Amino acid sequence: MRAVSVSRDIVAAPRQIFAVLRDPARHAELDGSGMLRGRPQGPSPLGPGDRFSMGMAQGRIAYRSVNVVVEYEKDRLIAWETWGEFRGRRLVGGQRWRYELTPVDGTDGAEGQGTTRVTHTYDWSRARLPRLVIELPGYPRRMGPAMTTTLERLASAVRG
Repeated sequence: MRAVSVSRDIVAAPRQIFAVLRDPARHAELDGSGMLRGRPQGPSPLGPGDRFSMGMAQGRIAYRSVNVVVEYEKDRLIAWETWGEFRGRRLVGGQRWRYELTPVDGTDGAEGQGTTRVTHTYDWSRARLPRLVIELPGYPRRMGPAMTTTLERLASAVRG
């Protein structure tokens, strides 16, 4: 399978965490990879089927990713698929960034804080040219540590 997942328990209700994840303006702040540059364009908060773009950079190469919310369950799951487009044509991409929120203390956190397990997945099984643009450059081995940092930043964001 072409996917990497990391999980972290965060002391917060799923709805608090979900609110941060649905806001594209917060994505660069959370990003542990260092590739997101912010400047999102599109709706906020995100909902099912929403399309948004994000400023990105790999080394000195700046570009915009185009993203579509492809999985959505309020306060439980959000995933977007990302593409590199040129003149409306999808050239590279198809990777999915997924966040699944699961209450771990027997409560949904509606009344109190609660604890939520957040599972963050980078899935490139649907990507175009995965061997060339994802695996050979080494993204799979770098994503685990980057995603762990993202979850640390998410925990700080919901605390602050």
